[in-house]
Amino acid sequence: MDTQVNKQILTRLRRIEGQVGGIQKMVEEQRYCVDILNQISSVRAALDAVGVELLTSHIKTCVIGHGSGQDHSDASVQTDEDLLNEIKLVLNRFLK
Repeated sequence: MDTQVNKQILTRLRRIEGQVGGIQKMVEEQRYCVDILNQISSVRAALDAVGVELLTSHIKTCVIGHGSGQDHSDASVQTDEDLLNEIKLVLNRFLK
């Protein structure tokens, strides 16, 4: 993964961590349920955005860049068919 993308993802995850902490505090304070649910929705959207960024990076480095020296050091040698199956599996898991 590109170093800049990695930094951006970590920044987003730290922000999400703060949001989750805020939700926990809201529950502890017995805040209005709808407000808590709205915050949960925001966290889900933020996690989805991180997932899209990771998937985009994976496609760029491990699928398009496969075998070019750009791919991730942990990426195994795969055929085009294997790569497509991997993307299909990841999308099925991510979209659930």
